[in-house]
Amino acid sequence: MTALTGVGVSPGVGFGPGYVLAYETPVPAPDARHGGDAGAERDRAARALERVAADLEERGVRAGGEAQDILSAQALMARDPGLAVGVAGLIDAGKSAARAVYEAFGGYREMLVDAGGYLGERAADLDDVRDRAIAVIEGLPVPGLPSRAAQPYVLIARDLAPADTALLSRDVVAAFVTEQGGPTSHTAILARAMGVPAVVACPGATSIAPGTPVLVDGVSGLVRPAPSEEEVATARNAASARDAVLAATTGPGMTADGHAVPLLANIGGPRDVDGALEHGAEGVGLYRTEFLFLDRTTAPSGEEQEAAYLEVLEAFPGGRVVVRTLDAGADKPLAFLPPQGEEPNPALGQRGLRLLRAHPEILNTQLAALARAAARSSAKLQVMAPMVATAEETAWYVATCKEAGLPSAGVMIEIPAAALRAADLAEEADFFSLGTNDLTQYAFAADRQVGALTALQDAWQPALLDLVALAVAGAAEHGRPCGVCGEAAGDPVLACVLAGLGVTSLSMAPPALPAVRAALSRHTREQCRLAAQAALAGTSPQEARAAARSHLPGLAGLAL
Repeated sequence: MTALTGVGVSPGVGFGPGYVLAYETPVPAPDARHGGDAGAERDRAARALERVAADLEERGVRAGGEAQDILSAQALMARDPGLAVGVAGLIDAGKSAARAVYEAFGGYREMLVDAGGYLGERAADLDDVRDRAIAVIEGLPVPGLPSRAAQPYVLIARDLAPADTALLSRDVVAAFVTEQGGPTSHTAILARAMGVPAVVACPGATSIAPGTPVLVDGVSGLVRPAPSEEEVATARNAASARDAVLAATTGPGMTADGHAVPLLANIGGPRDVDGALEHGAEGVGLYRTEFLFLDRTTAPSGEEQEAAYLEVLEAFPGGRVVVRTLDAGADKPLAFLPPQGEEPNPALGQRGLRLLRAHPEILNTQLAALARAAARSSAKLQVMAPMVATAEETAWYVATCKEAGLPSAGVMIEIPAAALRAADLAEEADFFSLGTNDLTQYAFAADRQVGALTALQDAWQPALLDLVALAVAGAAEHGRPCGVCGEAAGDPVLACVLAGLGVTSLSMAPPALPAVRAALSRHTREQCRLAAQAALAGTSPQEARAAARSHLPGLAGLAL
């Protein structure tokens, strides 16, 4: 079979027998009905959904990190009161428990797809919860993967559910390959967090015969079935040489001529601190606080929040810790707040700072807890607001933070309007942090989970680099630092370009830190600046990347 090409989303080389995940839960027959005892049938459905929810939560606790956040959200789907009412109504109309679950989930799925944005991305997660519940009701094997194997295997699938991959490790899986998904899909996020090579948006991958040896390059996106021994040896030697170089490059992030570019970690809570320290993070550039709020019916107390913030601050004495205040809303609803009302496109709705302004008590409690934690630590705490669009919003947020006793308050640049008027926002904010994932999604009107739109989600798109340059220039006009905390920061080649554009710090998933550190250390600031200019002159992502690489000769030794 000829080689396949997809999008490399997690670096490294993986080799092993292909395990093709092709299991599908049978669709219950449209005319499937229960025997007449609706109450018993409702109980069957309710027990199955609760068993699925509990299993997802348990898997999340065991996995920790990003996986726990994702699986907790899936558990909430299984316990959704609206779904339960829909299932019960269908059973009362005579449908079997399995068919009722299938139809009720189908109705919700259509709503999610129609909503688009973040909720549209969750349709695949809803399908997974549905299939698990139906399997429990019908007494079928629950979808899953082998937790042990004679040797690490290459996991191949049309798409992968977080519940399947969350508990895997490099000892079990050598690489991921999926036909769907994009650079910010759950598969990509979890693969990077695990340090497992991964390729997504790879057409034809599931046609590989199970058991076929497969070589996967998570940088180039090349997937080669039945490679020769020479091809495997060459790829492994290159990967070993690369790992040796990365291990030998230590210390703070800086260019070859000593220009400092602090390298920070993106974390989802205290449980991610060990990984950040292991990979040499100089601090935290994005502390996501949603884990404290999303999976509960009452708001977290100030004391609970303070303890979670202090645990991270104490891990980086004297270092920088940037906390993003709650990013929730219509796309990630809070059960303890009144419903916001139906929104046709939640991704563009009442979320982030907009929600916090509507419910200032939530923000005030969070800021007070952060201020108390900062007073007990030597770390340099900074706070930033998500989903900011205007200078007025920036001024309100910064003033609110200062009133709470927090001296350094900034904003995320993830809406194109904010990048275009960055100079106005910089007049009010103490710093910027560029969220390139959402900035790309909104700039190109391209859903992050849709594999067919992968080309538009490419962080090398020249138009996105233009927006980054505008934001950096606007920040510099007022002497403000401007970092990047999106997935783009973890691309070693793009990291050099970002440094050349004037980005002042880079924050990423911890496993990406060594490669970025090594890439920066092999190039001068001037080389990075020339690479940035060349990338901006490109008219496509391919042109931009190739032009940048021509000014970055040190990448050759890193096999990047």
